[in-house]
Amino acid sequence: MDTPLFEAKNLSWSKLPGHVVFSNVSFSIKSGDILVLTGKSGAGKSTLLKCLAHMNVYEGEIFLHGQPPKAYGIPSFRTRVLYIPQRPALLPGSPRAFHNIVHNFASRKQSGADPEEHMSSAAYIASLWGIEDELWDRDWGNLSGGEAQRLALAIGLGIQGTEILLLDEPTSALDIGSAGAVEKYITALPKSVNSSIQAIVWITHSAEQAAAVGTRRLCMQDGGAVEVLVA
Repeated sequence: MDTPLFEAKNLSWSKLPGHVVFSNVSFSIKSGDILVLTGKSGAGKSTLLKCLAHMNVYEGEIFLHGQPPKAYGIPSFRTRVLYIPQRPALLPGSPRAFHNIVHNFASRKQSGADPEEHMSSAAYIASLWGIEDELWDRDWGNLSGGEAQRLALAIGLGIQGTEILLLDEPTSALDIGSAGAVEKYITALPKSVNSSIQAIVWITHSAEQAAAVGTRRLCMQDGGAVEVLVA
């Protein structure tokens, strides 16, 4: 049997002792998958994404190409399994400054990545979504919710080396037209020979979006998860 691209086994997370948010969540992802994560608010969807990126302490096991996060080194693992939050809350400075900070992390420098090349890629992606160049130098606090969300996404997508992309409601602040443009671009990434992204885990509260973008669905229910195959 082929080794799964990415796998979670019996993941559990508790907010407090005796307060289990979810337990025994297991799934595997193959190349080309877009696994949509659905469920009511408070079911633990965002928390699960942070566990997958090894940003939360959890019980259970996670494997990338059959290896646990510690085999890669946690900083390196997080460059391969990239979590992009719903919105860049309380970030100081401008999107351009944030981009530069990200690329000064040791794990990014060790990858041999070219910050200028990534900046050009991020700016190009953002331009496809209607983001003007001057917004890159505007403080985050002076951007609309939709502008901030698109810029944060563009920064994340401009980074090379990501294999598993974890998206937390990436179009929640966007109008229908902007959301459609973002969906079209992102869903093409696992199929593109020019992208390192092989699979996506995507949180959404929209049944229409789940049906449009997902190849498979994981529904968080009553402290656990139920997988639904999407045709």
